[in-house]
Amino acid sequence: MRIFTVSFFGHRRIDDAIRVESGLEKKLRRLICEREYIEFLVGRDGEFDLMVASVVRRVTRSTGWGNTHLTLVLPYLKAEYRDHEQEYLAYYDEVEVCPVSAAAHPKSAIRIRNREMVERSDLVICCIQHEYGGAYQAVQYAEKQGKKVMNLADEEEVPD
Repeated sequence: MRIFTVSFFGHRRIDDAIRVESGLEKKLRRLICEREYIEFLVGRDGEFDLMVASVVRRVTRSTGWGNTHLTLVLPYLKAEYRDHEQEYLAYYDEVEVCPVSAAAHPKSAIRIRNREMVERSDLVICCIQHEYGGAYQAVQYAEKQGKKVMNLADEEEVPD
């Protein structure tokens, strides 16, 4: 079985969240129906990440296909996770701490984790509205690596 891996990057705050969420839902429905098995990699560092996890869960439940795996990738072991491990494990299919970023200085850990996620991915779905920040840098890196990138912020409305 070929696993198709998708990672997600977006700014901490997103504009026009309803439009972005609608576009994301349509893309995910299409991917789930087209692919044999999909691993979704997501962080938990802002509005977009939380939206992605919610939409993945909703679409997975509504399609009932059972061909997805939602992985939370942490840059290092965070106190919030340690204090609420059971809730995280109940929501995500898997929680992993990126070993490369966990061994790095905390100030560079998120950037390193993002690069590791990009390297594992076949597709990067993002919501990049500004040309600065960690999400923007991750998408720039993905493009340099020749990864396919879909920016939900660039799309007016995603067709059905």
